[in-house]
Amino acid sequence: MKAKILLLTFVFSIALFSQTKNKKTGSVVFIHPDGTALADWNALRIITVGPDSEINWDKLSGIGLYQGHIKNRITSSSNAGATIHAYGIKVDLDVFGMDNGDIPTALSGKKLSIMQEAKSSGVFTGIINSGSIIEPGTAVFVSSDTKRAHYEAITKMVIESGTDLIFSGGEDWLLPVGTKGRFVESGKRTDEINLISFAEKNGYKVVYTKDELITLSPKEKKVLGVFAAIHTFNDMSEEEQQKQNLPNYVETAPTLKEMTDYALKFFSAKGKFLLVIEEEGTDNFGNANNAQGKLAALKRADDAIGSLIDFIKKNSSTLLVTAADSEAGGMEIAGYEVKPLEANTPLPARDPNGSPIDGIKGTATLPFISAPDKQGNRFPFGIAWSSFGDVTGSVIARAHGLNAEKMKGKIDNTFIYKLMYITLFGKSLN
Repeated sequence: MKAKILLLTFVFSIALFSQTKNKKTGSVVFIHPDGTALADWNALRIITVGPDSEINWDKLSGIGLYQGHIKNRITSSSNAGATIHAYGIKVDLDVFGMDNGDIPTALSGKKLSIMQEAKSSGVFTGIINSGSIIEPGTAVFVSSDTKRAHYEAITKMVIESGTDLIFSGGEDWLLPVGTKGRFVESGKRTDEINLISFAEKNGYKVVYTKDELITLSPKEKKVLGVFAAIHTFNDMSEEEQQKQNLPNYVETAPTLKEMTDYALKFFSAKGKFLLVIEEEGTDNFGNANNAQGKLAALKRADDAIGSLIDFIKKNSSTLLVTAADSEAGGMEIAGYEVKPLEANTPLPARDPNGSPIDGIKGTATLPFISAPDKQGNRFPFGIAWSSFGDVTGSVIARAHGLNAEKMKGKIDNTFIYKLMYITLFGKSLN
């Protein structure tokens, strides 16, 4: 009897060891189109491919109803939301990679963000942001500070983190006062540190434009992309853009898709990786109530998602997860009868409840026109705004690839961390 028990114990131990050993892990890409919700993706679908067709976002297999409240408020801030995604714990509104004035203990039990833990385990790491290098959606994964406004310190921590790939704007905080850059006449740093020179001395190849990125070898050891003075976009109202004759995006900067395409080649040549991507334009244009700018930013995010879908077809041990922490501007679609289209009539400036309504060139301009539906019909519509700030409503999280089936039903914002963690490390966290 004793021998039988020992044999069963041995068999159970072997089975358990085998199960643990064979638990599949893989690479993770977290793409954060900041400030987006269901209405945003519906609007993009309507204007680009028509209400009956599919954008790339529609093709993702997993879907979760994202619950985005934080520790001390229903609506999150970008920095609190990023901290929750990076550490898997609820935090207060004003934190930046911290909790109660200290580096958080993540859900894994370590005082490391998921990217810092991944790097310490030999996983290659990267961050991409269409905004400045100091934007929390990516910066929080590799830096912590008591205030979001400590741009000088945050930028230094991001560069000193040793992250293998860093793409963003923000040249102004990379250079000292009095130092001319590619995009700025003078940097803003008061500590006299030239972080671009520091990066070059520490093995980074530095590029500044989409043309330089296109010709860059993916075999570089480390890469720093500095693509704008601040953001790669001009986040202001349509009317102000027209007054200054500015486009939505800096023309020399690569698109989010172009940055993502390079990153996928870069990491494919290296091994297992964690890549965090943020399209910040979707947030900033929304908070400026710039409808055509937000739609342009959404298209850029969706194009990057398309590249990731194609990558996963050939690299099945990769997880793509996407979510926002809140909605920027509370954007909604206001449909109209075909009559205004035929009459070439501008939209009303406001809805009867006072909500401003944007057309193609701003408030009280001609309507947006949908792509054809399956009957070939096209429809005029406007974008109604509820706020200049972030609001809580219908954020949808999606997933694709390895472990995507776990993204389902109602999910808490801490689940983003959990899903990334089990994919990277094979360990489920409660």
